[in-house]
Amino acid sequence: MEEIAHIRKPKEIDQCLPGRLLPRAYFERSPEIVAPRLLGKLLVHRIGGKVLAGRIVEAEAYLGPHNRPPDPAAHSHRGPTARNEVLFGPAGHAYVYSIYGRYFCMNISCEAVGLAGCVLLRALEPVIGIEMMTINRGLKESTAAHRIASGPSRLCLAMGLTRPEHNGLDLTSGGSPLQVRDDGFKRIEIVVTPRIGIKSATDWPLRFALKEHRCVSGPKRMMSFATGVHL
Repeated sequence: MEEIAHIRKPKEIDQCLPGRLLPRAYFERSPEIVAPRLLGKLLVHRIGGKVLAGRIVEAEAYLGPHNRPPDPAAHSHRGPTARNEVLFGPAGHAYVYSIYGRYFCMNISCEAVGLAGCVLLRALEPVIGIEMMTINRGLKESTAAHRIASGPSRLCLAMGLTRPEHNGLDLTSGGSPLQVRDDGFKRIEIVVTPRIGIKSATDWPLRFALKEHRCVSGPKRMMSFATGVHL
C-alpha cells in the first residue's frame, strides 16, 4: 500500500485531503486582508504517508517595505536577503525561519511579486493526526489539545515543519506536501489586537484570532479593541 501511495498522481493525492485547496489568488492581497480570511482554514501537512491538519485560529499580518510607513517588525523591511527571498516571490509560498537556533516559525507570502507582505501563523487547533502532533511536541498523550499548537514555534513542532524542508514550498500546489485548504468551516467572531512578541510597531492592530478560542496563544493578552469582524 505504501508503494501505491508514492506513485499516486497529485490529483489523486489531493482527493485524500480534507476540503479544497486554496488558489494563489487567495493570497495575492495585502496581509491585513489575508490574515483574518485565513482563520478557520486548515494547514495540512502530508508527511511519511500520514496527514496532519490543524485549523488556523490565530495569525498576524506583516506588511511589505512598499507600505508607508514600512513595517519595522517585518523581516522584509530592509529589502530582499538570502534569508527572506521567499517573501519577495509569488504569493502562497511558505516562509519558514528559525528562532533561538532551534525552533521555527511559519509565514505565508502575500501580494504581488516584489511586495513581500506575509502572514505569520500563530496558533492551530489540531484536527487530524493529533497523536502524531503530540509526539512531535514531546508531550504526554494526556496533554490537552489546546496546548499542542498554541504558539508559532509550537505550531511548527507539532506539524513537523522546518526551514530546511519546508521553506519555499508552494502551498497552492496540489502536489505539495504542505497546503492550506478550506473544509467549509464557518467562522465565529474575530478579535483584532496589536501583534505580540515584537519590539517595533507594537500598537499596530494586525493580530487576528477566533474569538474566545481556547487554542489561541497567550489568551490572557487577548484584550481586543475590535470585535465582531466578519470577513
